[in-house]
Amino acid sequence: MRSYKIRANNLEFTVDEAGEGDNVILLLHGFPQSRVAWTPLMSSLARTGWRIVAPDMRGYGDTERPSRLKDYRIEALTGDVIGLFDALNARRRIVVGHDWGGVIAWRTALDHADKIDGLTVINAPHPIIFDNLLKSGLKQRLRSLYVLFFLLPLLPEWQVTRRRGQGLVNTLRRQSSGFSDEALAVYARNICTSGAATAMINYYRANVTRLVAPYMRKSLQVPVLMLWGMNDPFLDKALTRGNDALVDDFTLMPLEDISHWVLEEAPDTVVDAIQQWGRAKDIMTAL
Repeated sequence: MRSYKIRANNLEFTVDEAGEGDNVILLLHGFPQSRVAWTPLMSSLARTGWRIVAPDMRGYGDTERPSRLKDYRIEALTGDVIGLFDALNARRRIVVGHDWGGVIAWRTALDHADKIDGLTVINAPHPIIFDNLLKSGLKQRLRSLYVLFFLLPLLPEWQVTRRRGQGLVNTLRRQSSGFSDEALAVYARNICTSGAATAMINYYRANVTRLVAPYMRKSLQVPVLMLWGMNDPFLDKALTRGNDALVDDFTLMPLEDISHWVLEEAPDTVVDAIQQWGRAKDIMTAL
């Protein structure tokens, strides 16, 4: 696996890469992680014959951190995805996203369907499905209260960086035993870097009312695989229902006894699912 810097969408990104070629799978991490969340999966995914690339998203880790709130709007984030594919000279393109990475993956496919060949989302529903349940379901509104906390000034930054990031580490350890000590050390260091906590939390602040638009009700023609840890404490399993009505070619794989942190708890399952789905849909090159 190689690490290097690449310029895309007017920012400098740090990426990890495995494999070679112009068929690219781009792996998008969520909050509060970084590209190292994908490290256990990358070598296995590269056996498909595709080049596997995991960036630190804008504001995270070793990637540049713009200072303005508007620089974290969803349009900028999806622009990063297309910009990275272009900078990588990608011919065929699969985007895989978990958590916030899944939100960005959905919007990239919805806004740039002609530039994406396949989409895999992990515990991230179609924006319309999430919006509908948030408006109608008390359970999901209660689970999403933490978002309101992130909209406050300064206090969220203090909470996630206190004791040199140990508060964040302890929270993640309580939520899943799947996190490695090495990854947690990276997350704690990253979030305590100057300006990083604000940049990461700005994903919430900049997009609280920007993720849904009427045009999204038109059926998406990009093939979609959804993996869902059914014990997610933040996202109701009801969010897995109805996505097929908004996607022409939709595949759901529920993962019983897995929490929100699917990459940490079921990495081999994620790899196998992507490979089998990609081949079944004639998207990916067979071994």
